[in-house]
Amino acid sequence: MDFQSILTEIKPLILETGEFIRHERTLFSNERIEYKGVANMVSYVDKTAEEKLVEGLARILPDAGFVTEEGTINKTGERYDWIIDPLDGTTNFIHGFPPFSISVALRDRQEIVLGVVYEITRDEFFSSVKGGAAHLNEHPIRVSTPARLENSLLVTGFPYDHLGKLEEWLRLFRKLTETTHGVRRLGSAAVDLAYVACGRIDGFYEYNLNAWDVAAGAFIVQQAGGKVSDFSGSPEFIQNRTLLASNGLIQEELLQLIRENF
Repeated sequence: MDFQSILTEIKPLILETGEFIRHERTLFSNERIEYKGVANMVSYVDKTAEEKLVEGLARILPDAGFVTEEGTINKTGERYDWIIDPLDGTTNFIHGFPPFSISVALRDRQEIVLGVVYEITRDEFFSSVKGGAAHLNEHPIRVSTPARLENSLLVTGFPYDHLGKLEEWLRLFRKLTETTHGVRRLGSAAVDLAYVACGRIDGFYEYNLNAWDVAAGAFIVQQAGGKVSDFSGSPEFIQNRTLLASNGLIQEELLQLIRENF
């Protein structure tokens, strides 16, 4: 299959869906929020955006299945599955606070072969396909070059639930704050990964993530020359729901601090 041609086909759909989200932000009312948890929210924008993406992607690959955050479709493909987060960073979107994004990956059995992260507020389209380079708006991108943690800038997130490990997480956060240029929290795991891929951030770590949060972004990091693993160093980061992505040069140093503090 020609994955580059598929990327070319899906790009207008993703940009159009991003424009819908951008427009709805100007009209958005907090009265239309639904709560899945105290800090886990969803809106009609998430659901409508997902429906738009599913409808368009189904036309491009009719036999493909879907793994979606909002569950607007339940279908497993014989070979291919789309993994979709229609609005990664919903809390940011609700508050009008950037960034927020669309994340779309294509999985061939168990292998990701295409990934897109579209950061809506800055109109930045990160993408890659199997066998190709990673790009930002058609320009090739690579991960950063710092080889030591002390020269690195990191990004992380905090889970909406599973807060039983919060004290450990804060201990790790403090340790990394003390030993790096800083740790940021942007609010969209897909964007965090895209920023690692293009070298703005040197490393990203988080736990309790879902496939739709990370499938596309992690693939783009790898295509840009970076490394991605779970917190034990295994490549099973989607199954184990812990993720560490970096430029590769600081990966082992980060893994060691995670093992010691979390």
